[in-house]
Amino acid sequence: MTRRKIIPYNPKLTALAKQLRQNMTLAEVLLWNHLKQKQMRGYDFDRQRPIDEYIVDFYCKDLMLAIEIDGTSHDLDTSAIKDVQRQQRLEALGIHILRFRDEAVKQDIANVLWGIEGGIIAYEGQKTTHL
Repeated sequence: MTRRKIIPYNPKLTALAKQLRQNMTLAEVLLWNHLKQKQMRGYDFDRQRPIDEYIVDFYCKDLMLAIEIDGTSHDLDTSAIKDVQRQQRLEALGIHILRFRDEAVKQDIANVLWGIEGGIIAYEGQKTTHL
């Protein structure tokens, strides 16, 4: 059995993560309904998970996979720069990131789920080749 890599987080983010879980966007609720209770290929996902200095929308510890839903606020130039820096930092910690547009989750959840499943299959393959 492989051990999960423990990634520290800023404890000051705990209260904000709890607040975000209680006030999820429609897209987050829709996706969560397909990720919770190990519905996605048997993997356990957390929602609004603090990692390092950030909070990711959804996170699977076993795969070190984060799923982010980007709304229109991510279209701003300043947000795009912060998103790149954030993603680079998380990837440096060994986390894989899948990003989906808010509209895609709301309008075409089947394709989003297909994309997540494809990402999981790819990361499963990477894990077995590195053992």
